[in-house]
Amino acid sequence: MTEIIAQLVEGPLPGIEPSSEAGQTGAELVFRGIVRGEENNEPIVALFYEAYAEMAAKELLRACEQAAERHDLQSLHAWHRVGEVPVDEVSLQIVMRSRHRESGLEAMAWLIREIKTIMPIWKWGVARDGRRFPAAQVEHEISGKTG
Repeated sequence: MTEIIAQLVEGPLPGIEPSSEAGQTGAELVFRGIVRGEENNEPIVALFYEAYAEMAAKELLRACEQAAERHDLQSLHAWHRVGEVPVDEVSLQIVMRSRHRESGLEAMAWLIREIKTIMPIWKWGVARDGRRFPAAQVEHEISGKTG
């Protein structure tokens, strides 16, 4: 049974726990999406993530379950921040463990793409003066809206 944690989080993300699959894990992959200091060629101090929280949480869990099933993962933990995330802080963190590196690498690439296209989360750049502006957007499959 794959251990799955999928959560939207306000504030800093949790630390990464050591593997509990003693002798069975062949790969542990970690992805940490970090806020850059520029958005749409404009300096920023943060990104602000706005979400349709109930649906976003369900979609994150569904995507994690699909990734775990398709790629035979041992565990998958994914956290996406909402609210204001300052430059140099992590907005998305994924930790997955698998028996083999190839399935883990494929799962990670698939899951990141899926999260960016299905989750109803919209990001706004936060300028030094506090002004918010639409950040680079991705077309969402489920709504047809950009976010």
